[in-house]
Amino acid sequence: MSFRTTGPFHPVILDDVRGAQKMLSGVARLTPMEGSRYLSRQVGAPVHLKCENLQRTGSFKLRGAYVRISGLRPEERAAGVVAASAGNHAQGVALASSLLGVRSTVFMPVGAPLPKVAATRDYGAEVRLYGQVVDETLAAAEEYARDTGAVFIHPFDHPDIIAGQGTVGLEILEQCPEVRTVVVGIGGGGLAAGIAVAVKALRPDVKVVGVQAEGAAAYPPSLRAGRPVSIDAPATMADGIKVGRPGDVPYAIIEELVDEVRTVSEDALSSALLLCLERAKLVVEPAGASPVAALMTAPEAFQGPVVAVLSGGNVDPLLMQRILRHGMAAGGRYLSLRLRLADRPGALATLLGVLSEADANVLDVGHVRTDPRLGLTEVEVELHLETKGPEHCTEVEQALLDAGYRVIH
Repeated sequence: MSFRTTGPFHPVILDDVRGAQKMLSGVARLTPMEGSRYLSRQVGAPVHLKCENLQRTGSFKLRGAYVRISGLRPEERAAGVVAASAGNHAQGVALASSLLGVRSTVFMPVGAPLPKVAATRDYGAEVRLYGQVVDETLAAAEEYARDTGAVFIHPFDHPDIIAGQGTVGLEILEQCPEVRTVVVGIGGGGLAAGIAVAVKALRPDVKVVGVQAEGAAAYPPSLRAGRPVSIDAPATMADGIKVGRPGDVPYAIIEELVDEVRTVSEDALSSALLLCLERAKLVVEPAGASPVAALMTAPEAFQGPVVAVLSGGNVDPLLMQRILRHGMAAGGRYLSLRLRLADRPGALATLLGVLSEADANVLDVGHVRTDPRLGLTEVEVELHLETKGPEHCTEVEQALLDAGYRVIH
């Protein structure tokens, strides 16, 4: 789905982004731009991937955090900074603070992935685990700021943050001057707003498209209402764009400068992550893969050359395992099914022989013998198979039917 945007406000201008670029010289990396032949074939025009997943700390967040903290007055720096985040913003604030010699405290949810907690500590922050959801963590960080005088560093709702993220847009224009469309994921909106400021000021003909997960899409209803509105219980695997309400500052920019906001499904996100890993050899988190998901979902909707911004690559290995399995299933590469066998010696071996003849790779086999729906001499077998695509899935199921098995999905 897509939603048009309109509006008239400029809380951040090109000079702010250019100033941020000078400030970030020698701090943030000029991340590479990689071509994607697969996506280019799908879109019918060149597609390039802007690899912010290869940025220091694994995401674009360092840019905005460094610019924001750099702009603090001496007395504010002395008081330290505080942030709340489940991952990328936490690491960006921690490293930026260390580089600038500022004390940082970062609140993270109790269930935050251990690698992200460890990385945030390694970058120099004091980590405090609080709350089960980010809203509770955010409230704790704001209370800490009130009690201690530490400066709260918002992940997206501040002009300095947006100016810092906008340096990605300047790099895109430098690295791909022929670009016609920039596609970027949207959570609170800081990255998309910053890119839009830079791109539209220098190349108003370039289309900027935002992407949100269907289960956490606060911008479409906000744009319809003409103001930021909250959605209840945002739900998506893409934690980096799982935000229930747009930021006031980025919303004003996105309403005016972003051409449209599209939404993508969880299946599309997992398939996009798998594609980045297999075809581009890039580790990308679900939020970072959202622009690729949009291109895969509706390739005909984008005028090329296209630049898709891979905003981050910090993904927990356990989540990666689940997502890859989900992506394989969505792409027809993974087949789960159940069927019933006679509970006698050799029955499973016969079944596996049929699957071998069909060239299906058996990943896992489970048995159920106690279900009251089963006959006295029956056993239910659950199979997880690796296949070669949707057509092969159909062939495998047909082979089982031809061998006399009744397949239960």
